[in-house]
Amino acid sequence: MSKRRLSALLAAVAVATAVPVLTTATEASAASCSSYPSWQAGRSYVTGDIVRYTDGKAYIAEHDNPGYDPIISTWFWEPYACDNGPTNPSGGFVVSETQFNQMFPNRNSFYTYSGLKAALSAYPGFATTGSDTVKKQEAAAFLANVNHETGGLVHVVEQNTANYPHYCDWSQWYGCPAGQAAYYGRGPIQLSWNFNYKAAGDALGIDLLGNPWLVQNDAAVAWKTALWYWNTQNGPGTMTPHNAMVNGAGFGQTIRSINGSLECDGRNPAQVQSRVDAYQRFVGILGTSAGGNLYC
Repeated sequence: MSKRRLSALLAAVAVATAVPVLTTATEASAASCSSYPSWQAGRSYVTGDIVRYTDGKAYIAEHDNPGYDPIISTWFWEPYACDNGPTNPSGGFVVSETQFNQMFPNRNSFYTYSGLKAALSAYPGFATTGSDTVKKQEAAAFLANVNHETGGLVHVVEQNTANYPHYCDWSQWYGCPAGQAAYYGRGPIQLSWNFNYKAAGDALGIDLLGNPWLVQNDAAVAWKTALWYWNTQNGPGTMTPHNAMVNGAGFGQTIRSINGSLECDGRNPAQVQSRVDAYQRFVGILGTSAGGNLYC
């Protein structure tokens, strides 16, 4: 975790944005769900598996589980709109698995596409807002920044272990229940500090303050923390990265919101260029334009 996480994430100390109400798949017909296998109690499922329940509706596994009941264990399952995927009624996630693999040819096996898909339900507006071009631009912008933060989705945890004890702010009333050195950077946007684990966990309905290791052990949780930052945090910027993309501010403002205090306004042009290069490559893979205002 670089020093910029301190400046970028201190701005989010008091933020714990509520998760939007999830759109369920109650309207999905039994016929449209018939292609999925029937759920079986006691059968092991992995993140991303889709099953047809006894009511004829489909559910997608958000976490590996040994066959828990989808309508009881909502931590492990959520409704799935059979025709269109879990979050986008206009046609599913704008990045296919083939495109995802093309973007990240050397990715760590932890960062699964199915984990990303399972995480999308936490923020239904992500990559589903605006025109098809805007949707693709937002997905590309998110993944380009993630690419830079993790070295191409290679690093799951912060590499400098000497930093680990530094991310505990004992002045917070809840302290560091998982231990002094438990809140190091993890996941696609390298979530760090006890107060950020607390805020992200509160927003997502997951006890990340007490169990920060979930972010490095559960792919869906890891992706959700990155989407939490993207959709709810301004960091050192003036807007969330999500709002920057859907309101036309441009890719440069996403950089500012993630690491502007150390990279923008000429401070580190090489790092900015690295992010821009990835973004331009990714919009090319998705078959759309990059738009304007690429730099910060």
